[in-house]
Amino acid sequence: MEKKENWRTLSGERMNIPISEEISRVLAREAAEGHDLKVCIGTDSQVKAGVTGFATVIVFLRKRKGGFMYIRSETTRKRMTIRERMLTEVRMSVDVAYELCNLFSRYSVDMEVHADINTNPNFKSNDALKEAMSYILGMGFAFRAKPDAFASSSCANKMVQ
Repeated sequence: MEKKENWRTLSGERMNIPISEEISRVLAREAAEGHDLKVCIGTDSQVKAGVTGFATVIVFLRKRKGGFMYIRSETTRKRMTIRERMLTEVRMSVDVAYELCNLFSRYSVDMEVHADINTNPNFKSNDALKEAMSYILGMGFAFRAKPDAFASSSCANKMVQ
């Protein structure tokens, strides 16, 4: 997988420091400004012309005061089944959540991992639901799936290249 470690903001500003350092700065700033935060991490993917694009987002919600997000994009030419692709999305989200969870704990920020997996068994992505849920919950993170997984199914979906 072609991995771009550079994260960017929604406006396109690229981060030139590790994401953990940027998030630490953000959390300190938001705490100083008195914002009550919630963080949702999710990944979505799309396949176009044999290339699978992934977008992972870290969405910050300021309670009753809007929000903002960071985005990382990756691509691969590896062919995957839908189940494998869904579980790859979940792994990417969990990797980011795991890297940042101590920072969120330090600032008492609630975090959820969102999976772009349908809870309706009539959809193909549902085949990965039990494994994804077990993995996320087993890592100690709050889990959300469609239709409640807006970070992956809405935010990341719009960022996939």
